Amino acid sequence: MSSTRPSDVFRPDIPSPARMYDYYLGGRDHYPADREAAEKVIAAMPKGLVRGAARQNRRFLGRAVRYLAAEAGIRQFLDIGAGLPTMGSVHEIAKDIAPESRIVYVDNDPTVIAHGREMLQGVDQTAIVQHDLREPEKILGDEWLRRTLDFDRPVAVLLVAILHFLSDEEDPRRVIDTLLAPLPSGSHLVVSHATADSFPELDEAIQVYRKATETAYNRTREEVAALLEGLPLVEPGLVWLPQWRPDADTGLVNDPGRSVCYAAVARKP
Repeated sequence: MSSTRPSDVFRPDIPSPARMYDYYLGGRDHYPADREAAEKVIAAMPKGLVRGAARQNRRFLGRAVRYLAAEAGIRQFLDIGAGLPTMGSVHEIAKDIAPESRIVYVDNDPTVIAHGREMLQGVDQTAIVQHDLREPEKILGDEWLRRTLDFDRPVAVLLVAILHFLSDEEDPRRVIDTLLAPLPSGSHLVVSHATADSFPELDEAIQVYRKATETAYNRTREEVAALLEGLPLVEPGLVWLPQWRPDADTGLVNDPGRSVCYAAVARKP
């Protein structure tokens, strides 16, 4: 896509999914347009659901990174659609387990890039680069990414709460295949994806994103599964966010559909 996409240019007057997500999480990096749009989404859903789902997504990311670093032996992470910095970022979790871990963050939002560069000052073997998920070839060819990650060793590609900003016409499965193609066996893919399967009103709520820098698209469980077809899934497979290897802090164990997102970790055979 062109580098002049709306999300590539700083526009505080247009809602940004990254800044809206920061608002859901209780952060401070957002503007009136972001807050207004986020409140419309919140109002369209049952009380507490949107903010709770955002927190569930962050907790899933943390559990997935801990699994990959501690159990799967992954030492390289490519986090695409990283979003604004918050507690428990990928490099913090991975390096706490394995200090030699290498991390590259990718986002197309200039606010994310600016905050990320500030956060990563002095952090070894970690970088942030500005690219769009719709151009996976450019991501893989980035000079700083290539300096940081070794494609001869397994890499975990994190597509957490980002694939639902790609339309069917933009072919998210092609994007996944392109990203995994140069990586060796033993690399992993981490995915979470919004769905209206548990709360049909989410189909209406996400129409707010049509006036944001990115449009959002819900997918059913079957549609998300199709994006992962042929990739062996780590147990417990494709499940609701809080059902993926829950810990004591996960929550929603009795009502996992309130997370309105499916999650999975796959391994490249």
